[in-house]
Amino acid sequence: MSEPSTGRAVSGQDEVVDLCRELIQIDTSNYGDHSGPGERKAAEWVAEKLAEVGLEPKIFESHPGRASTVARIEGEDPSRPALLIHGHTDVVPANAADWTHHPFSGEIADGCLWGRGAVDMKDMDAMTLAVVRDRLRTGRKPPRDIVLAFLADEEAGGTWGARHLVDNHRELFDGVTEAISEVGGFSFTVNEQRRLYLVQTAEKGMHWMKLSVAGTAGHGSMIHRDNAITELSEAVARLGRHQFPVRVTKTLRHFLDELGDALGTELDPEDMQETIAKLGGIAKLIGATLSNTANPTQLGAGYKVNVIPGEATAHVDGRFLPGHEDEFLTDLDRLLGPHVKREDVHADKAVETTFDGALVEAMQTSIAAEDPIGKAIPYMLSGGTDAKSFVELGIRNFGFAPLQLPPELDFAGMFHGVDERVPVDGLKFGVRVLDRCIDAS
Repeated sequence: MSEPSTGRAVSGQDEVVDLCRELIQIDTSNYGDHSGPGERKAAEWVAEKLAEVGLEPKIFESHPGRASTVARIEGEDPSRPALLIHGHTDVVPANAADWTHHPFSGEIADGCLWGRGAVDMKDMDAMTLAVVRDRLRTGRKPPRDIVLAFLADEEAGGTWGARHLVDNHRELFDGVTEAISEVGGFSFTVNEQRRLYLVQTAEKGMHWMKLSVAGTAGHGSMIHRDNAITELSEAVARLGRHQFPVRVTKTLRHFLDELGDALGTELDPEDMQETIAKLGGIAKLIGATLSNTANPTQLGAGYKVNVIPGEATAHVDGRFLPGHEDEFLTDLDRLLGPHVKREDVHADKAVETTFDGALVEAMQTSIAAEDPIGKAIPYMLSGGTDAKSFVELGIRNFGFAPLQLPPELDFAGMFHGVDERVPVDGLKFGVRVLDRCIDAS
């Protein structure tokens, strides 16, 4: 990359916004099948950026167009356990008509970089590339080996990305004991004296389900006691309105203790509504980690107004807390009743690790160095990430994509939402923190 007109060398902070912008402009929409553009173009773009600074990246294509890029950086002490930094390059689809700025334009406006993937998670991809390129240009080896993985298909469960690599190329991750990736390290401003940075140490498991009811088909003018739509609708309504009980996991307890200290009050997990209301942009994220959840997302039945169909179907996004999968499934079957058939479309485990060790200390010190009122605390993600695949290799997983955010930004609403955007200053902050964290880890 050429030097700017000032004559000084290009730094990670100099190029992170352009890297993120270029990556956003590559449409990698994932529709849950192979109908989208795929990630091959993004994988080749990442490989080119890594090769420019001397690495030898490899592209792994699990299905035509579905590609991931992996590279390894040798550290000063290769005998030490290695660190994995991974991110996905696919994004959920976006309807351009709904957006203020085109979702694949990478436009900069109001101090933010706009576009699909700006926070989920091409921002972290760009920060990682910016840090790595800067270190390699200036000859700064990391203390230990780093494996870089830019992955396909995370938005549909990772089958064609992380899962494919873990199942077929696990030698790529030899020696890796820890990993950092998305949906963590972002700030929540408590007051003028304290800003908390939420590091993901746990994530809920998932059961994406198809529900079906078989009934008797017939003429719409007749009386039908065995109507599949009626039976399914009642079951879906029971499920959708059900309030699952609060369950205090280790991660939630640690989070509440830290948040309570910052707020100057003791928090009762059984009485969190008032507290959650004060959490602004992270309220949705935290509220969904207090219990299991099951949200109906799709309904299907019939083909003509005067024909009673013989089957009705629905899809449900179910998420369960670590250690509470059996309870979740028992509750589901009780709520659905005996006439509803339940089958998994995609299921995966819950993940949880402790908030301790040298890598956690590195996160703490790197944040404090860039933000004197900043403190890292653990939290649980209500969604899922590629950590579900890497945990099978014995890797401890953390969400640490550091961003300092303005208090008024609805950060949780950016994920899969309209007008997704990331502050430009936040990207540069993330480069500085991530660089420090690598040195300290």
